Amino acid sequence: MSWSDRRRWRSARTIADLGELMAQWLERRISSRPGYTQRHGPDEETEHLVPPLAALCRAGYITTQSQPGLAGTGVDGQWWQQRAMVDMVVTDAVALARLLDAGAEAGMLVRVIDYGCEGSLEPLVTVTTCAGHATAWTGRRIGPQDMARQWPGLAPCLYDQVAHGTYVSVVAPEYGHAGERLWPVLLDLASSLRRHDTHA
Repeated sequence: MSWSDRRRWRSARTIADLGELMAQWLERRISSRPGYTQRHGPDEETEHLVPPLAALCRAGYITTQSQPGLAGTGVDGQWWQQRAMVDMVVTDAVALARLLDAGAEAGMLVRVIDYGCEGSLEPLVTVTTCAGHATAWTGRRIGPQDMARQWPGLAPCLYDQVAHGTYVSVVAPEYGHAGERLWPVLLDLASSLRRHDTHA
């Protein structure tokens, strides 16, 4: 990470600061982010997800991982399927309640995991399969070592907020393109929350 990028992340003090920096990284206006390959932006397959992901970050939902809904033959000749999904951390109780309500209303699969606890009692959610076999999951427990790898270089006051926030996975139940309905749901949520904050 460049000195200027490192200074930007280190200077962040609030969730709003962090959300703005994450949005700028998604938009490729910052070359690096904590816990990710240096000088590497979002993967090509997620380019079309940048607007909803950036909007979520600016609304206080700090996204940490995502993938689109895809289905097709991979370079290995096997049939691959992905569910559209996003992992995020939420530190505001009102924002969390709205996310859970929006996910439930849209019929999404939602897993909530509090840092430092034993994790969700619900089973992990398979998000990727190859030839019918699960290859990737979400909804697992977030432990101290995971947190340190994911958020290096943040100011201690901000690190404490994200480390003790609520981590949430939101997954479309459908594999493939049908699951892409997740993104309008989340974009509408982010937009409505920002409008509420603006008029509050």
